[in-house]
Amino acid sequence: MGTRHALADDLASVGFSVLRSALATNILWIGALKFKQYEVENDEPLVTSSPLFSRFRTKLGARKLNRLIGVTEITVGSLIAAKPFAPRASAIGSFGAAGMFLTTLSFLATAPGTRQEGQGKFSLSQLGQFLLKDTVLLGAALLTAAESLRVAGHR
Repeated sequence: MGTRHALADDLASVGFSVLRSALATNILWIGALKFKQYEVENDEPLVTSSPLFSRFRTKLGARKLNRLIGVTEITVGSLIAAKPFAPRASAIGSFGAAGMFLTTLSFLATAPGTRQEGQGKFSLSQLGQFLLKDTVLLGAALLTAAESLRVAGHR
């Protein structure tokens, strides 16, 4: 029985490491892309239809808003990756990521074209499917936050 528990613990440890690395890498990479013009154009329908982001879009313009989002994502991704050195900061980054993913999930309700026309309300378009994957990333952010807080509590 002890061997199974040890294996499960080892597997969980590897899983958390992979999860954290993948989460940080995804957020960092996507944040870096926010400085590209094509990404500004891709994000335009999402931000202009969002009650929250449309105000920022009006004040900052599309390019500056995307850069602000990019800097935020790079900061969050860096904090998540900092767990070995700063677990409390990593927890803050993970909570920031959870907030980001809750925000992007809100686009399912506000962005045009998230549902496949004429197929019913549960038939997501390619954009809707793209946004829905953030539920998995939200779960990853919450798990990495919990793990970071656990480690920070032991220090």
